[in-house]
Amino acid sequence: MEDFILDILARIRELERALAANELEDIVRAHNQGIRENKSHISKRRALPFFLKVRESDPQRWSSWNISPNEDALLLQTLRMKPRRTASGVATITVITKPWLCSGACIYCPNDVRMPKSYLHNEPACQRAERNCFDPYLQVSSRLRALESMGHVTDKIELIVLGGTWNDYPEGYRIWFVRELFRALNDAEEHGSAHDCDDKNDNGNDDSAAADTGGRCMASLDFALQNEAERRAFYDEAGISHSPETLARACAKAQQRVYEGKESHAQAIRELYGENHAWQHVSTMQNATLDDVFREHERNANAAHRNVGLVIETRPDSINCESLTLMRALGCTKIQMGVQSLDEHVLEANRRHTSTEQIAQAFALCRLFGFKSHAHFMANLLGATPDGDASDFRTLVSDKRFLPDEVKMYPCALIDGTGLMAHYADGTWRPYNERELVGVLADNVLATPPYTRISRMIRDFSSGDIVDGNKKVNLREVVEAEADRLAAQNDAPIQEIRHRELAGAQTEIGELSLVDFEYETSNTNEHFLQWVTPENRIAGFLRLSLPCQHEVEKLQETEGAFPIEAGQAMIREVHVYGKVAQLHGEGQNAQHRGLGKALVERACEIAVEAGYRTINVISAIGTRGYYARLGFEQAGLYQKRSLDK
Repeated sequence: MEDFILDILARIRELERALAANELEDIVRAHNQGIRENKSHISKRRALPFFLKVRESDPQRWSSWNISPNEDALLLQTLRMKPRRTASGVATITVITKPWLCSGACIYCPNDVRMPKSYLHNEPACQRAERNCFDPYLQVSSRLRALESMGHVTDKIELIVLGGTWNDYPEGYRIWFVRELFRALNDAEEHGSAHDCDDKNDNGNDDSAAADTGGRCMASLDFALQNEAERRAFYDEAGISHSPETLARACAKAQQRVYEGKESHAQAIRELYGENHAWQHVSTMQNATLDDVFREHERNANAAHRNVGLVIETRPDSINCESLTLMRALGCTKIQMGVQSLDEHVLEANRRHTSTEQIAQAFALCRLFGFKSHAHFMANLLGATPDGDASDFRTLVSDKRFLPDEVKMYPCALIDGTGLMAHYADGTWRPYNERELVGVLADNVLATPPYTRISRMIRDFSSGDIVDGNKKVNLREVVEAEADRLAAQNDAPIQEIRHRELAGAQTEIGELSLVDFEYETSNTNEHFLQWVTPENRIAGFLRLSLPCQHEVEKLQETEGAFPIEAGQAMIREVHVYGKVAQLHGEGQNAQHRGLGKALVERACEIAVEAGYRTINVISAIGTRGYYARLGFEQAGLYQKRSLDK
């Protein structure tokens, strides 16, 4: 393995850059030539852990390699697994809440009794959750190690909480769940860390500059592993299994009854979890107070693994001022909401008992609270048509009542045991063929404005779980190829954010222009400030929200303790692209060039010009220090800066 690493290093020194995938593959093939047994083959997956282990725990060998800091970075870039995971500037960890009663009964939702409603145990995040007994601490800790083993930097973490409808869970559980997320990020360095250094350059999710963290030191890693072992022992003693085989056997009869329509998913969940003594015992531990969360927030402000975003999934009809206030207190910065459709007939046909009025109200409240909005939108639901779906999406991204910041759009997949199966059997529903589906999704890409990002186009369902419908894992590639063709044909370039992201590419600051895309919503005036290259690639952006004064005053009258005051502008998001930067060293990509600070200063100027007296920012816990250095002070649920000269 050492010879393989040294050959890569020699090639990097020759080219003075990281190797492309095909160049690395040439070296792999050369080393594997003549080796018949696969288990003896050299591979990128095996090389990376070896490289990291030598760097961390074999100083003599590491010194003999004579690797400069720049060569170290290029080697890591060459060996890194799945680089797209951190190309947008942040390492993401998705966690799943435990199985729980769902207040909905949508006919397309999977009814896997091992999972929260709408999720399947074969999905990657769900597999990780089940192996970790749905414990948030264990999910985060194990995922951190996995990301680090693949060569990803984990200084800046976005946490995404998926599962059952958030507000259907008891409040104490929700608070405990978030506390454990933060505690997992913090505990890795409780007893000393390789990251102990000042934070004068840190800005969390913006244009941070950082040092070589290189992974957690052994003392902190031992402490984290000890905590995990104690937690796993607790579940073992309680009788909670984390074996997929054991769980499959335990749930088989209940699952069959649900599939046969003899019992609902809710009834099975109540039987398997609500009335189960082991889960009842565990539930007594799953409780915390907001003060417990705030203590973990304080620890995380200067932690090695700082939280730069907390995303929570819920339904639009569960969003109100009270629920948003609690989410914000927990540190939430983005709301994922299951919109699915804006056609009330389609919603009703699919037993999605949410009205367009409730959806519009959810968007309006999220904007005023400063949250980023991430809408889930589905094609091919019962009662929908390709033309209707395309029209519905255009409404989502053009009607002032909605206008999400981000969209997860995906086609309806037919899963066994759902209510949709009966409609498939009698012919009242069929999946779109590939031409129809690609056409709808390509139209949606072209209709997406420059301030909206399409995050996903498929669910993580395995092909074996899909009875009928799209099974192509590369659907997005197919859709974007068609969208590119149509864009060229109509001379109308794609504006959607993800399509334009600079990601890990290099850029010269002199080539960037600051463009202000202004648009109106039902209750705010929005400014999407973006740094773009001459080719319209996006290097960074800021979302500035200027709330309508009368809308704020109206909510203050009806809600009483509304956290926003009239005359206050709101920065809802700042993001600068580039490979995830470690928090204290030099960097070369867009994140390191003061672009975030320039965006903030321009936002303040716009707010002053519009007559606003102060400006709030919905900062994540790990970015508070950055905004404090830009003149923002903690004020309730936000950080605030006076705009008085």
